[in-house]
Amino acid sequence: MAARDKPLSVKFVATEGLVWQGEVVSVLVRTTEGDIGIWSGHEPFMAALVPHGAEIVTDDGARHIIAVDSGFISVFDNHVSVLSAFGELAEEISLDDARIQLAAMHDRVQLAKADDSEVRTYRRLLAQVRAGEKQTQLSGRPTGS
Repeated sequence: MAARDKPLSVKFVATEGLVWQGEVVSVLVRTTEGDIGIWSGHEPFMAALVPHGAEIVTDDGARHIIAVDSGFISVFDNHVSVLSAFGELAEEISLDDARIQLAAMHDRVQLAKADDSEVRTYRRLLAQVRAGEKQTQLSGRPTGS
């Protein structure tokens, strides 16, 4: 079987543990250089990630969005590993709560008055908002409760 015929084996791992694992058709992530799509047979690749909503598409056409903070993606021999400080399935995110918390922290972070812990929280919230918005666009309904 040629490498292009095999599904991608994907793992999303965050500091707190495994977020999602399975076989997929494609993965879309946002790196420091921009968006990149990964399909079967992709060349070996490694890149740094920014807070975003990563998208995976399974063989049955289902799409899953995962909030990802800073981290890295590694691609080798149809194996994709996404390692991040934070990860959460978009359907588990309360988009309204994340937006409110993000807005409350925005000025402090933008004016460089936030400490390291606040900046990490801000990045996590930014990832949640981006993932939640992407999930809403895909499904047509809000995420979380």
